[in-house]
Amino acid sequence: MRLARLIDQIEPFYVMEVAKAASALAREVAHTDRPMIFLNIGEPDFTAPPLVQEAAARAVSRGLTQYTHATGLEALRERISGWYATRFGVDVPARRIVITAGASAALQLACLALVEPGDQILMPDPSYPCNCHFVTVAGGEPIRIPATAAERFQLTADKIEAHWGPKTRGVLLASPSNPTGTSIHPDELRRIHEFVKAHDGITMLDEIYLGLSYDDTFGHTALGIDDQVISINSFSKYFNMTGWRLGWIVAPDEVALGIEKLAQNLYICPSTIAQHAALACFEPDSLAEYERRRAEFKARRDWFIPQLNAMGLAVPVMPDGAFYAWADCTDACRRLGVKDSWELTFEIMKRAHVAVTPGRDFGVAQTANFIRFSTASSMEHLQEAVQRLRALLA
Repeated sequence: MRLARLIDQIEPFYVMEVAKAASALAREVAHTDRPMIFLNIGEPDFTAPPLVQEAAARAVSRGLTQYTHATGLEALRERISGWYATRFGVDVPARRIVITAGASAALQLACLALVEPGDQILMPDPSYPCNCHFVTVAGGEPIRIPATAAERFQLTADKIEAHWGPKTRGVLLASPSNPTGTSIHPDELRRIHEFVKAHDGITMLDEIYLGLSYDDTFGHTALGIDDQVISINSFSKYFNMTGWRLGWIVAPDEVALGIEKLAQNLYICPSTIAQHAALACFEPDSLAEYERRRAEFKARRDWFIPQLNAMGLAVPVMPDGAFYAWADCTDACRRLGVKDSWELTFEIMKRAHVAVTPGRDFGVAQTANFIRFSTASSMEHLQEAVQRLRALLA
């Protein structure tokens, strides 16, 4: 059967391809003294806290499982609005918040609502691979701009100005970023948005790791800059609800109305059960638990990254958020006689039984020289992984 030409423009999600290979090998070594350690997928090892699980069970038992409004439960939008006020000191009216089926749906809806065929959207290289495809599906053209360690692997206002052209529609950024865990300095982000806005462009910002910031310099939402910023967030990372598929988007009033129309037609509404459960995320006990977990993620980062640096897997920029380590593997490739991070990934998987992610997913500039570690696994697993990697590289 003939597939649409669009399919040829979509690269495989290599993180998932590697995950399939790792899972297959994991079954083979499950009963050995070295079972597979997974440091490849960006998924917290914590699950939804007790109050959230109880809220989901209540929703099912009470029959609260029918369609909601396409923009989500009004009560949940109000809770999110309140969270912005208390956590970030920013006034975000609930009417500008649209609940979505995960942050992926939010990004897709934003691109469909704002990107015309032929429009160019600037983004950093490296960056989350699906962002390119969200733009492509909307008919736009993603333009990857190499970002260096000196720039925290983020775009700057100067680089955006240098690459801005007659077809440029706007920028799609992430702060903190996957795969680097680095954020854009608030002053730089303000300069970026001011330039984009002055050129009638759009600033779309993925803030799904914002709750997992570890440095007060960076832990600010871009919504404090201007209400014209399009912000995407999620219940997956900070709120530990990955499989519940729930996110949200904050947009100007007229954009929110357009997104609502798209959501009505594309998926009717997000999961009703997940929405009722998410109401409990904002209870004091749940928020206290999330902050405890954030401290645990920071402790893992603080221990793990010096270990990588010591064994020659240098992390050029200390991540200020999320749970990733973007490590230069040039030296490791030389030691093990492989040509790039793709081959290194499978060498580590087969010989050390540690699953990591090759840089190939995240861009084309210098990504063959990098691998991404996820520190979302337990400290015990991180310590065992370090022992195996140290032995392998020695």
